[in-house]
Amino acid sequence: MYEDLNRERLLLAVDCIVFGFDGDFLKVLLIKRGFEPERGKWSLVGGFLQTDEVLEDAAARILNQYTGLDDIYMDQVATFSKIDRDPEDRIVSTAYYALIDINQHSQKLSKQFSAQWFNIEDFPPLIFDHGEMVTAALKRLRTKAQTEPIGFELLPEKFTMRQLQTLYEAIWNVTLDKRNFSSKIRSFNFLRKLDEKDKSTSRKGAFLFRFDADLYDQHDRSRTTLNL
Repeated sequence: MYEDLNRERLLLAVDCIVFGFDGDFLKVLLIKRGFEPERGKWSLVGGFLQTDEVLEDAAARILNQYTGLDDIYMDQVATFSKIDRDPEDRIVSTAYYALIDINQHSQKLSKQFSAQWFNIEDFPPLIFDHGEMVTAALKRLRTKAQTEPIGFELLPEKFTMRQLQTLYEAIWNVTLDKRNFSSKIRSFNFLRKLDEKDKSTSRKGAFLFRFDADLYDQHDRSRTTLNL
């Protein structure tokens, strides 16, 4: 049996680390907090778990509220439960990271919530333990990106090989060899080369590719390890 104790109020929250990619840098979405404590300071997007929700539903609702997007890729990071993490209430928060195409993010909602994108290597101080959440989310993202093609969630549907390489360089904060990267990615056989070119950066242009989920489902996933 559970102990029947008279305890103080305990609130359950969900905080979301929203990652985006602007073509050069991995970014994180932050908002200006609109209420006390810490009013006016930078915060992750978040909210409280409702009585008719499971955690995943709450995260999806919060992400839609702040980005305007549905069916967002997300992954649970960890639960943060330090007793003094919030100065006013006893709040336990479960963090999720989410990956979105930065160009699909609603500009109207950005203005409504005073939201801005910051480079993951250079974002401002955050309230409470939100900085720890970002660090934990980035570590999980980097690990998972080694074995699963989740990076494509950050790209438009059509992309060049160079854009894909730049994305992974941004995720891991490294410089990759162009030839080795292209060879490794192509060996997985879940990219489709299109008969289209991106000519925005050169006259000759670069062929566009598309991630094919069906091909990935047929792929031997035990061999899908980048190790770049």
